[in-house]
Amino acid sequence: MDIIRVTDYLNPAMLEDAYRDAAFPMADPDEPGIFTWHRPRRRAVLPLHAFHLSHSLARTIRQGRFTVTYNQHFQGVMRACAARPDVWITEPLIEAYTTLHRAGKAHSVEVWIDGQLAGGVYGVHLGGAFFAESKFHAVRDMSKVALAHLIFRLRERGFALLEVQYLTAHLAQFGVTLIPGNDYRDRLAKALKLHCRFD
Repeated sequence: MDIIRVTDYLNPAMLEDAYRDAAFPMADPDEPGIFTWHRPRRRAVLPLHAFHLSHSLARTIRQGRFTVTYNQHFQGVMRACAARPDVWITEPLIEAYTTLHRAGKAHSVEVWIDGQLAGGVYGVHLGGAFFAESKFHAVRDMSKVALAHLIFRLRERGFALLEVQYLTAHLAQFGVTLIPGNDYRDRLAKALKLHCRFD
C-alpha cells in the first residue's frame, strides 16, 4: 500500500510540500472531501533523453494539423481530464492546482484543432522537476502530441526529472520506467536544486 496519510482538507501549500517530499494526493469521486496521499515504493519516470517517439506519432507531429499552446487554458485541461470516467480529480483539487498554476508552479500544454481543445496535459513544476498529473484527448492521438511537446519543452529548458507516478502499458510505450523509491528521492533532491523556467 502506498498511501501514507488521509486528510479531509487540502490546500496549495500542502500540495507543494507533498511533491517536494515525493508524495502526491488523489481524491475519491464518491468522497470528494477526502484526500489520500501517495508515495509509491517504485516510481514511474520518463527519462527525457530516452523518450520514445513512434513513427506514427512523429508523422502526426510533422503533419501539424493542430496548434500547441502553453498555459493558455490550464483549468480547461484539468476539467477535461476530470471529465473521464473514474478519475480522481475533484473540484477541490482543481481549485488547489489552479492556485499553484497562478503562482507559476503548475503548467499545462494545450493542443487545439479548429479552435477547439483537442488534447492536453498538466502537472506541477518545482525547480528542475516536472510532475505530470494527467492528460486527455478529445481527438485521437492529441494527448500523445501534448506529452511529446511537454517533453520537447522540458528538454529545451534543462529539466532533469519527469515523474508520471504509476507505470501503465500506455505510458511504457513512451519509455517510462520504474525506479526504486530511494533512487527517485535522490533524483528529486537534485532536480529541486535547479532553477528551470517553463514559460
